[in-house]
Amino acid sequence: MPAPPAGPGVVPPFAAPPTEGRSARTWLGLGVGALALLLCCGGGGVAVVGLAISNMEAIQEQGRSVTDDYYRGLVERKYEQSYDALCDDAQRRESRAEFARRVSAEPRIDSYRVGEVDPVDLTVPVSVTFTGGGRADQEVTLEPDEQTGAMEVCGVS
Repeated sequence: MPAPPAGPGVVPPFAAPPTEGRSARTWLGLGVGALALLLCCGGGGVAVVGLAISNMEAIQEQGRSVTDDYYRGLVERKYEQSYDALCDDAQRRESRAEFARRVSAEPRIDSYRVGEVDPVDLTVPVSVTFTGGGRADQEVTLEPDEQTGAMEVCGVS
């Protein structure tokens, strides 16, 4: 095979690199990258939503449970149980003996029904029936314990 002529005006065997299929591979690569990005961001978004829902359910469960413990102690006259459900601030304001004296002097609760926890205000509505048939709607204010994070009763109005 003879050598190609040297000098100006010589035409190489290929004037430009081949471009066949090049744009298809570029678009395929961009599509795969976008799909991976979407899966990562979408998975993170789903995880955040799942965490928020789980947290709300935990607040509901803990709030209803501690409110139930508080009122069950009052109904059964186990005032230490109700006192133990109180937050630290409420316990500092009133000793265990003072609490027992105060609640034993109040109208006796015969039954109660705990409502749904308001996760924003951390309050729980409670419908109370007193011995003798009187009824009242009360609202329990909750607060998370600083050390454990568990919900505690901080007030009843």
